[in-house]
Amino acid sequence: MQSLDDVVIVCAIRTPLCRSRKGGLKDVPAATLLATVLKETLLRTNLKGADVEDVCVGNVLAPPSGAAAWRMAALVAGFPNTTSVSAVNRQCSSGLQAVANIANSIKAGNIKVGIGCGVESMTQTPMHKMKPPEVDWKAMQSNQEAMECIIPMGVTSENVVKEYGLSRKALDQFSVQSHQKAAKAQTTGKFDAEIVSVGSVNKDDGIRANSSLAALSKLKPIFEENGVTTAGNSSQTTDGAAAVVLTTRREAIKRRLPIMGVWRGFAVTGVPPRIMGIGPAIAIPKVLEECKLSVSDIDVFEINEAFASQATYCISDLLIPVEKVNPNGGAIALGHPLGATGARQIATILHEMHREKYRYGLVSMCIGTGMGAAAVIEVDAKSTL
Repeated sequence: MQSLDDVVIVCAIRTPLCRSRKGGLKDVPAATLLATVLKETLLRTNLKGADVEDVCVGNVLAPPSGAAAWRMAALVAGFPNTTSVSAVNRQCSSGLQAVANIANSIKAGNIKVGIGCGVESMTQTPMHKMKPPEVDWKAMQSNQEAMECIIPMGVTSENVVKEYGLSRKALDQFSVQSHQKAAKAQTTGKFDAEIVSVGSVNKDDGIRANSSLAALSKLKPIFEENGVTTAGNSSQTTDGAAAVVLTTRREAIKRRLPIMGVWRGFAVTGVPPRIMGIGPAIAIPKVLEECKLSVSDIDVFEINEAFASQATYCISDLLIPVEKVNPNGGAIALGHPLGATGARQIATILHEMHREKYRYGLVSMCIGTGMGAAAVIEVDAKSTL
């Protein structure tokens, strides 16, 4: 049932997603990627910078000075100093958490208009250069799960494989399908409306249209000698940014803003760190219960493909029809710019929902150290976008 107090999304966009170190955005600073999508939100909505009261930026890998970089990006993008900026890091769900933070601020009546966004340059700040956490290691070693929080992500993928008996062939086949779906979506222009160019770069460059089971089966496992997780069935390291503008339905009507979708619910939950990839299998039922919905009510799912292992497990465990999941490919083909992914998924799913006249969409991902997050979005039945 519609309410004037509904939190609604009036704009959802992203940059192209490009391979780190090799792709089209490798020389573009993260702050520039962020400024690009923030500026575009004003152009697409006709909002003035001063209309936006708060911006929350999801990011994982930038140093603490990143908080200053995001504030600088907002100012350069055309927002006045009265528009506040914060940063959030819930690892792979940071972009989604940023959107949730803004939605919650609107629900609480703290602001009327805000932007939840995410950015990552995995070229500038690669994962392999992350320093270990500064902790009392003697104290931490007294708790097994605390130590499991620092298991490399690829090893957690292998743990999921062993725990649930997954096969290498199934993971490789899932990965091929991700590339095939993404290639078709790109060729048919499905991504065009959600992408804002960064200079001359206007399309994703990690998609391999010629990906095949034969080619992927030749790749060696990279995390365990006898493992099944390879570079081909894991998400790509990627540079990119995305932004989502939210307000109330009342404010959207007042400002004549197009209502792309309604923010219906958000849930985050913890899981064992050693098998962190199962997060969506726990978070999705939690958010569905909150929204009084079931898996069968959801028309389309965007489940992050951190690894084919965890994605295939979650889909199977929840009995989600595979044709409803990532119809335009996922992170294995498009890439996973950690802090931006959640916001990127919202941009992708909303445009898909309008094309296909879907009502309910769900975005979800696993989270390093053992968590899962999920959000439900609804498109109004009479929407004409």
